[in-house]
Parts: sequence; structure tokens; C-alpha cells
Amino acid sequence: YAALGLEGEYRFERRRVMAEELPAFVSELRGRGDVAGVSCSMPHKQALLALLDDIDPVARAIGAVNTIVCEPGHLTGTNTDWTGAVRALGPAGTLRGRTVAVLGAGGAAKAVVYGLTQGGARVTVYNRTAGKAEELAHQFGCGFGPLDSPEIADAEIICNTTNVGMGDPDASPLAPEFLRAGLLVFDAVTHPYDTKLLRDARAAGAQIIHGTEMLLYQGAAQFKMFTGQEAPVDAMRAALEREITARGDYS
Repeated sequence: YAALGLEGEYRFERRRVMAEELPAFVSELRGRGDVAGVSCSMPHKQALLALLDDIDPVARAIGAVNTIVCEPGHLTGTNTDWTGAVRALGPAGTLRGRTVAVLGAGGAAKAVVYGLTQGGARVTVYNRTAGKAEELAHQFGCGFGPLDSPEIADAEIICNTTNVGMGDPDASPLAPEFLRAGLLVFDAVTHPYDTKLLRDARAAGAQIIHGTEMLLYQGAAQFKMFTGQEAPVDAMRAALEREITARGDYS
């Protein structure tokens, strides 16, 4: 906002909303006329589906809302996580026909799989709980398997959407032997910045993409929805890098 001279036109408010408070918060939001939009985090992304006035087709297909676009008396839910994931995977080039292993079957996985299938990738979902992997795979018409499947090593792209490694620099959803040169590995975990999965992938000669890229691009999509202007991605990335450096886990 500062990069485009908009910081004086917007006020930013962070709200911690407990699950039992969510309906009242949505009602309050609907009654206000001074809110352009809301960024929503877990655990509310699915609960919002039943509370908003409209859910756009993208959020409906993914089954989760991470963005509320506000108009006086009317709230629309959408999802920008999928476009954040697709834009983060830009170094992969075209996704069409590429074989992708998605680790996990939760809310983040749904957004990533939606984006990948929209781009024409050949996706297989791998998860510890086989039933969840099968359910997600059937929803989007892709394959599924267990998280320890040796077939993961045959993928061209690996996307981790599990929370393994979040806050733990020594945890990884994959053993190093799954990784090789020529592979592209994306980890949606943002803290720590350099997860063990990414460190192991780099050591194996794979190309890596940090989770902050997905965070950046989903926020850029929200910015356009809230302001009508293209987001200054370079300024946003610089701000992210300053924050990562300040918290001390920028490798």
C-alpha cells in the first residue's frame, strides 16, 4: 500500500476471532460500510462457507474461503490460495502434462490441487490417511496413494501442503531418498523459511520454491480484489524478506 501511495486511504486491523465468535463477527462485518475485504486464516476457512451471502465458484470448488470481499450489507467469499500456488510454481514453466505429487489432503492441498488441475497437470495426492487422499482425488479427478509410496520419487514436481516442518526445522514429510536432481520441490510451510524438506531437496540438486512465494501471490490477488489495482509484487517480496530476516530464519 505504501509503494502505491495508498497507505493513507486504508486502515489495517488484525482480529483474533474464536470459533464461537465467528457468526457474530460476520454479522458485524456485514453491517459495516468501511471494510474493503478480509483475509481469513485457519481454522475458519471452511466454516465461512455457511455464513457469507455468496460463495464464488472457485471457493465452492475448493471448499474453503480465505478472502471475503465486502460491500455494504453483502459479503462474498472467494479463495486466492490456488492462484498463489500456481504463480509460486512459475519456475516450473507450463504445468500442462507435468506429473505432480501433492503431499497432504487438507485445506491447503485442496487449493493447490485445484490450481494444478486447472493448469492441466497430472496430479497424485499422497496422504497418511488414505481415505482423505481418496476423497480429494475423486473430487478433482486425480490419483492418490499413501505418503510413503515409492511412486512419489517419479514425479517431476513435489508440493508439500502438510504442516510437517512448521515450527520444527528438523521435521520433513519425505525421506531424502525421495529427492533427486532435476526435481522441483515446493513447500507451502512458511515458518521456518528454509524447511528441512527444502534443505534436503537443495542438497540433492533439486530446484526449490519457498512457501513464502505462495503467501506473496495469494496476497497479491487479494490486494487487487480489495483495491482494484495491480499489486506491487516486488515491494511486497522485499517486505517479506525484511520480516524473514528480522525473525532470524532466513537462510
